[in-house]
Amino acid sequence: MEDHDTGAGASAVGMSGAPPTQPASPQPARFSRHAGAHQRHADPRHAGHKQTGASQADRHGDQPKGKTRKRRKRKRGRKVFARDENGVVPQPAPAATAASQPRSAPSPVEPRLAAPQRPPQQELPVFAALDLGTNNCRLLVAVPGRHGQFRVIDAFSRIVRLGEGLTASGRLSQAAMDRAVEALKICGEKLRNRKIRKARLIATEACRSAANGIEFLDRVEREAGLKLEIIDRQTEARLAVSGCGSLVERDTQGVVLFDIGGGSSEIALIDLTGRRSPRLANHIVSWTSLPVGVVSLAERFGGRTVTRETFAAMVDDVAARLKAFDGRDRLAHVLASPNFHLLGTSGTVTTLAGVHLDLDRYDRRRVDGLWMDRDSVDRMIERLIGWDFQQRCANPCIGADRADLVLAGCAILEAIRGVWPSERLRVADRGLREGILSELMADDGVWRNGGRR
Repeated sequence: MEDHDTGAGASAVGMSGAPPTQPASPQPARFSRHAGAHQRHADPRHAGHKQTGASQADRHGDQPKGKTRKRRKRKRGRKVFARDENGVVPQPAPAATAASQPRSAPSPVEPRLAAPQRPPQQELPVFAALDLGTNNCRLLVAVPGRHGQFRVIDAFSRIVRLGEGLTASGRLSQAAMDRAVEALKICGEKLRNRKIRKARLIATEACRSAANGIEFLDRVEREAGLKLEIIDRQTEARLAVSGCGSLVERDTQGVVLFDIGGGSSEIALIDLTGRRSPRLANHIVSWTSLPVGVVSLAERFGGRTVTRETFAAMVDDVAARLKAFDGRDRLAHVLASPNFHLLGTSGTVTTLAGVHLDLDRYDRRRVDGLWMDRDSVDRMIERLIGWDFQQRCANPCIGADRADLVLAGCAILEAIRGVWPSERLRVADRGLREGILSELMADDGVWRNGGRR
């Protein structure tokens, strides 16, 4: 079942169109931080066909007279046909027949010179980021663009619900692991079919907290050929901030960035009142990771039938966790400023934005970077609370995959807005993968030297 991501239709810059096919093997090739480069084979250039001509008649020799001469004239006038590979093409007859001419060695034919080859265009380096979360499996493959930017050349996203049942059992279920492995096999094929310079493949809360998380990642390596790393919560918060840097404008003084995930929610307080660094993550003054997300909260309180009382109880649960966050007041000096705002990166806020825009089909281009004021957010949450499960399923920006999770996400959002009230919320359809790509490219120096090493 596909997620909100629409993928990338553009082909890779400077790369061949069709990847070489891989021979079938019982074990997939392992892919970790570097993918093996595929050899490129240029099409052989064929030399032009050598052409030989008939030798010229000797104009000074004796020529027969009378009828013989007339017959020769008629023979000269006949059309002679030569057959080539494209069909029958008429060609003029030679000036004289071979029988009437003395045999001589064919004149040498100069070889046709091949056009000078242009030097191959510098290939742009390719980077990849994979994020296996509690709810989604997502992959981005990109090449660097202008400074601080990149162009996505391939993408994959699928809701796998890896953390389904984790809250109750403490373990990843067999069905959830099977769904995730199937999605990761697709990601593995995409990565092996490209020449990847650097990649980072991460797993988050579900694998962090599950008793069999390491065992599951061993299976992923065996069956999908991918070696994933489990990142800690601080790294997850930093990557979310790095992925949203371009959505924080120059005059901004403070931002509370939150990423509502499936099993955890990361919150970072960003103070921009001083001199601004090119990396937004350098301005994090406080952060927290709540061990609660849309999947875990919905499993505890119910996601299909959500009354107003149930919704209020979910908000109170998250608010109690935020109250224990010691660094929550680190942006108190900018909360009243018009240059302070919230920045949300998750399926919850992108879903709210799609409903707000009344889209017939989710459109990332219209959602990513959208500003919503306080009243608009209030109206959208109230609207969703008033819908039953079937109505949520019927909305094209929610669908059956999110219908039982979206209100849990709204409850987390309401708790965040209660601690950091803001007149404005900016929506980001981006996150960990974009943060990974930004950091990989910056560390590799592609924006300093145009991608050449």
